[in-house]
Amino acid sequence: MQKIPMSVLQTQLHITKRLSLIEDNQERLAAVVDRVRKLPPLNESERVESNRIQGCVSRVWIVAAMENERCRFRSDADSTLVRGLASLICEVYDDSTPEEIMTQEANILDVLHLTDHLSPTRRHGLDQVHRAIRDFAARAL
Repeated sequence: MQKIPMSVLQTQLHITKRLSLIEDNQERLAAVVDRVRKLPPLNESERVESNRIQGCVSRVWIVAAMENERCRFRSDADSTLVRGLASLICEVYDDSTPEEIMTQEANILDVLHLTDHLSPTRRHGLDQVHRAIRDFAARAL
């Protein structure tokens, strides 16, 4: 049976429901970090300047591709915290159409209050991750 992809907002809602079960923000953030430790890192060949997100304190890479007219995203970062947060953003948009990405605004980090205690420069870097995903979708249109 083929999996039916969820929209950006459906994916955000699904992830939000699961992570909102953890009431303490610090514990929720720790769960996001723990979760990303189980994901494989990007290959060294993918950790190149053309995939690097500019404006981040940590080095962050996003690998974006089109598969069957859907956008696919994977990420990596030098910082485990940033890697966890960037991967969460990527997960929300992964397997969506470019149109969905351009018309459905996801704000999962804010909804889960994961940015509440981040520095302004860290928040700016994560905004750049979001912008890179939307820029890829705009080019794919």
